[in-house]
Amino acid sequence: MAKNKHPEETVNLILETATRLFMKKGYEHTSIQDIIDNLGGLSKGAIYHHFKSKEDILVAVTDRMTEESNKLLGTIRDRTDLNGKEKLRTIFRESLLRPVQDDIFTAAPNISDNPRLIFSTIRDTVDEVAPNYIVPIIEEGIRDGSIRTEYPAELAELIILIANAWLNPMMFDSTPEETYRKIMVFRQMMQGFGLDIVDDEIRDRMRDLAAIYQKNR
Repeated sequence: MAKNKHPEETVNLILETATRLFMKKGYEHTSIQDIIDNLGGLSKGAIYHHFKSKEDILVAVTDRMTEESNKLLGTIRDRTDLNGKEKLRTIFRESLLRPVQDDIFTAAPNISDNPRLIFSTIRDTVDEVAPNYIVPIIEEGIRDGSIRTEYPAELAELIILIANAWLNPMMFDSTPEETYRKIMVFRQMMQGFGLDIVDDEIRDRMRDLAAIYQKNR
């Protein structure tokens, strides 16, 4: 039996294998046994030593994806060639138009059956994404005149919670039409703040991702 002397290597192998299978077969159609069968000789005990369940593996895989997403946010936040409003617009475009999003929505689980994942997503949004990435951008926009608000922290939470939760078709099992209507409401809301950050391409992309998710349910 193949053994890995380093626990972190074992965890990486499990997560890489699980991610590949989730992308290929979807979370709901991937079993623990499927993961075991693709671990190159590692036993079921190797999985359960590090993860209590398939849901635990999903949370860890999602955390990894979140880290990659946050790197993108940091890169945009630190750009010097854009004003605050342009950075918000760029975040929406680059986050949604990445080809990997097709794979994520194809492999996505029924999030309503995974309360830990819901809590993890919302907590990361409020504790990590809003204060560390969105607030600095809004504060920069206030300074450069492209964003007008007296409440940058609250506006940051509002924007990112709507984007990551309410607009997310996986959260509420939204159809493409429901997602379209939501993104139009969000677009009008942002325009009310003077933030024209959702264009037709983003609107259509959100509807397409909802269709991908529904197709693979």
